[in-house]
Amino acid sequence: MPSLIRAHRTPSHWGGLQHGRIGLLGGSFNPAHDGHRHISLEALKRLGLDQVWWLVSPQNPLKSRAGMAALDQRVAKAQQVARHPAIRVTAIEQSLRSTYTVDTLAALQRRFPRLRFVWLMGADNMVQIPRWRRWQGIFYRVPVAIFDRGSYSVPAVTGLAARRFAAARLSHRRCGQLAMQEPPAWVYLVIRPHPASSTAIRAAGGWG
Repeated sequence: MPSLIRAHRTPSHWGGLQHGRIGLLGGSFNPAHDGHRHISLEALKRLGLDQVWWLVSPQNPLKSRAGMAALDQRVAKAQQVARHPAIRVTAIEQSLRSTYTVDTLAALQRRFPRLRFVWLMGADNMVQIPRWRRWQGIFYRVPVAIFDRGSYSVPAVTGLAARRFAAARLSHRRCGQLAMQEPPAWVYLVIRPHPASSTAIRAAGGWG
């Protein structure tokens, strides 16, 4: 298979998909770890997805550049961690010149008009998503799946984003239908917790 850090320039290298349900997991992946893989496998199974794409961000605008590994290094590590045929790793935002999630989603929908995208994120991001640029546009563009993260659970389902889109929330029993819902639509999923943390890995000196 061609290197996926280059494959973003040639969509045919993405497994030749013309139709399908794709989960998008964005982040710095500084570094990628088994927690990312755990969420991805749960998403594949519970949401009925065909693939999950890890969107390795060139630079998260809400995070400091200090301590951020080079993009190629983060992509290479993510490819080592993913180790699953349905998890694809890409730095496509670099070629799209996209910094913000809402813009990335719009660009991917233009490039892959026959694919159904679902945005995947942890409960911690659901809490702080109102800080993201044009955050409400994310919910209006694609369905969203939120994954439980311990202490963030209550704030995630009672916070600003959850209240704003309360009428669009699906029961977890309908999570397999999420990808085919017209946005806004979102679901909150309780999953087995995974202890891995990029912050903890860096603090322990296990990266860089």
